Amino acid sequence: MDGTVLVADDDRTIRTVLTQALTRAGCKVHATSSLMTLMRWVEEGKGDLVISDVVMPDGNGLDQLPKIAAVRPGLPVIVISAQNTIMTAIQAAEKEAYDYLPKPFDLPDLMKRAARALEVKRRSPSPRVEPDDRAGDLPLVGRTPAMQSLYRLVARVMNTQLPVLITGESGTGKSLIARAIHDFSDRRSLPFVVVSASDLQGMDGPSQVIMRARGGSILFDEVGDLNDESQARIVRMLDTLGDNAPRIMSTSQVDLMGRMEDGAFREDLFYRLGGVTLAVPALRERVDDIPLLAEHFLLRAEREGVALRRLGGGALDLARAYSWPGNVRQLENAIRRLVVTSSEEDITRAEMESILTSQPAMEPLRGTGDGDKLGASVGKHLRRYFDLHGGVLPPPGLYQRILKEVETPLLELALEATGGNQAKCADLLGINRNTLRKKITDLDIRVTRRRKLM
Repeated sequence: MDGTVLVADDDRTIRTVLTQALTRAGCKVHATSSLMTLMRWVEEGKGDLVISDVVMPDGNGLDQLPKIAAVRPGLPVIVISAQNTIMTAIQAAEKEAYDYLPKPFDLPDLMKRAARALEVKRRSPSPRVEPDDRAGDLPLVGRTPAMQSLYRLVARVMNTQLPVLITGESGTGKSLIARAIHDFSDRRSLPFVVVSASDLQGMDGPSQVIMRARGGSILFDEVGDLNDESQARIVRMLDTLGDNAPRIMSTSQVDLMGRMEDGAFREDLFYRLGGVTLAVPALRERVDDIPLLAEHFLLRAEREGVALRRLGGGALDLARAYSWPGNVRQLENAIRRLVVTSSEEDITRAEMESILTSQPAMEPLRGTGDGDKLGASVGKHLRRYFDLHGGVLPPPGLYQRILKEVETPLLELALEATGGNQAKCADLLGINRNTLRKKITDLDIRVTRRRKLM
């Protein structure tokens, strides 16, 4: 790696880590905690790449992007931020940042992106869009890699003409993603039309939908639930689109590929809708976002006039361990109930347990039939995992992470089935007892002696 990198961050540790890593890679580094100093360096012609935080003591790093572009066209800027919301990613894209990474970031990943930024010119400018005032109300928050990858994909497809298919379980926020794509795109002043099967009925149904959209956005919500007649009407409608065509988006909580293979979903419609697929992860796949979401809903309740509540440690631990089959919507409803029923400022584990025991404890299985094998199910999950990274490779160490995901539940179930008897468990698994002990330690598995299940 060759070039001069300007680093702006008010965290001394981050400045030190980046300076050392970039210097070892062969770069010259100028680091500062001040946006004023950064802009002076930029105006003086210093630097081949800027890595900047967003919230700084003397301003907002995102606000400097247009100024940097005006003074130094083509100077790439990588934005890093602890504000892990969809708006940060969207604003970074709108203001023509070369790339965006949430904190805490993966250092090797950042170094790869910095190397690419130093080798290629900054992409051509695209129309800038001012954020909508409703941005703060969107409950699309999350710092997990899955959600950050989704945010980056949303920012990339926002102003394209490609149709967007948003997949995910009920309650994950698919329609919110569609609304965000519209509200922060260059079509934001035009209508956003949600289409149901009834809207497509009659000779003039499809044409009326197009007229209502007026070049804005059309969303086919839960398109996988539409019958053959409605699917055919959508195909004919899409084929008639000409100039000033609306943006086409759709959502589905069912496996459309599987439906298509079973003959329950039209192949021609599938390929018309699936220009870009955005997979919204289930809440149980991003448990580290549960505290952020819970805090969001608690603060929303306070704004609505309810006394401020907090989740105690025990309640939060229980929330993280629950599978949330209803996803974010179910979490919001649970928090609303707890805010009203809790007698103290801190919501206790017992109060959380009383709410969750009246709800489903296991997530529903979707898109899997009796004949599906474990390998096929794992393959589907892994494909979605890669898709969520939007063309960027996942962080290194994938092999061991995947093995751990499979090994942990296998060992836990085997230990439970053998009543915690490690000798019998090792024999059941076909591995050495010492190997089992090491895996129990490495994977931090709790072993308890109990009645055998089998």
